[in-house]
Amino acid sequence: MLAFAATRSNPIRFEDAAPNSGIRFVLENHPTENKRLPETMAGGIAAFDYNNDGHVDLFFTGASGSPALYRNDGDLHFADVTATMGLPAAGYMTGVAAADFDNDGFADLFVAGVHECHLYRNMGGRRLEDVSKTAGITCPEWAVAAAWVDYDRDGLLDLFVVNYLDWDGDKSAVCHDPSGRYVVYCNPRQFRGTANRLYRNLGGGRFQDVSAESGFGRVIGKGMSVAVADYDRDGWPDLYVTNDTEPNFLFHNLGGRKFEEVALDAGAALPDDGKPVSSMGVDFRDYNNDGLPDIVYTALTRETFPLFRNIGKGRFQDGTYASHLGRLTAPVAGWSAAMVDLDNDGWKDLFTANSHVTDNIGLFSGDRYKLSNTVFPNEGDGTFGGAVEVGPTRAHRGAVVTDLDGDGRPDIVVSVLGERPEVWRNVTPNGNHWIDFKLIGGKSNRDGIGAVIHAGPQWNHQTSSVGYASSVLAPVHFGLGAHSSVPLIEIEWPSGVKQTLRDVKADQIVEVREPR
Repeated sequence: MLAFAATRSNPIRFEDAAPNSGIRFVLENHPTENKRLPETMAGGIAAFDYNNDGHVDLFFTGASGSPALYRNDGDLHFADVTATMGLPAAGYMTGVAAADFDNDGFADLFVAGVHECHLYRNMGGRRLEDVSKTAGITCPEWAVAAAWVDYDRDGLLDLFVVNYLDWDGDKSAVCHDPSGRYVVYCNPRQFRGTANRLYRNLGGGRFQDVSAESGFGRVIGKGMSVAVADYDRDGWPDLYVTNDTEPNFLFHNLGGRKFEEVALDAGAALPDDGKPVSSMGVDFRDYNNDGLPDIVYTALTRETFPLFRNIGKGRFQDGTYASHLGRLTAPVAGWSAAMVDLDNDGWKDLFTANSHVTDNIGLFSGDRYKLSNTVFPNEGDGTFGGAVEVGPTRAHRGAVVTDLDGDGRPDIVVSVLGERPEVWRNVTPNGNHWIDFKLIGGKSNRDGIGAVIHAGPQWNHQTSSVGYASSVLAPVHFGLGAHSSVPLIEIEWPSGVKQTLRDVKADQIVEVREPR
């Protein structure tokens, strides 16, 4: 059995790779004097290999109507292929989700926005074609984020769309700070919520809106992001949705037929004080290596970044202060979140992309608008260590965390309102080993989304939904510490097929095909 000690002697470190990355995209959010609410919420990113060359590429949603796709040419150098891939201008877009919905071996994109969305089919890595109309997918609401999930385990990826507020730009009021002196972004409490949507993949490029019969249509919230995991290990993927200023949702999958919202009963709707917070980006992974996926999400200053520890039997326990995140995150406002082993010591660390929502918050409050990103190292005893700041203070939003240069250390890309994205190369100085798994489904969906991997004492799963309005479709990562091989690896595919690998060498990406 492998054992892991958290790395404390060599701190997690990053270097700025943006200047030489070739990425020139600017997230133009077009702020106005009236502070229309969508202006502060742009910035989703997708990390996925669109051309199957083994390098993880980057897609940026364009609030200005102009998205951008960058091809990874290796060593954190990227080339703008937006025009050659045929990506057209769109409306005010916020979030993105990547996955191969038609199982043709090429990853596709769903892009969510204000009363508009687009499904782009990847045509063999040569171009992205908008197939929204023929697919039957529409977004009359304000869609912020999305998740690809095979909820009925038929081998076809279905689409879950997170909707925010009932917001109409033509009728939206102008809001002010408590003193009435300054125009600010309106509080979401001033708007009605909306229901999320579920589209079932029928095959042949067609989808059916099953929001009503699946149970989602009856549940009204103010959704910000979604993460997917089988939290009760019954073999069916469940969804956790963060809501802005309202209790969060945990949708329990009832055998692929419908979903039941159980967050309050499960102990995952609210922190222990019973007060809803401005829940934003979320991740749903096992941070303490007990085999059960836990939940962490970002919020605003003084609200902390709540952590719910999965204690089994469908129950969660608020571990925000016991894990030290309460104390560490109270001064911070965050957007995106990701639990990833950044120093490869066998324990998933927490990265958050930070900033406040209101750009003029400093005029009438002690809070700061622009903040540094942070890493909270996992101490391996159920707690997180002191914050490691990553980069300067900026208006950060979406983020992706994955290995972009092939050295086995996860790198970070963060979107910034009004600026080019940040690109951070992981240069953590230790000799720890790692192993990644690229899954190829046979009976299951092509990406293996929903597959659970057990490597030594660690657990992880394949999902492309992470953080705020962002997506990572890449090999599943494990840090191995001093271990140069893994004696036993167990994979449970979404189809129910179980697969065992033995004595696998470290420091490589292992391609695993589902047995037929």
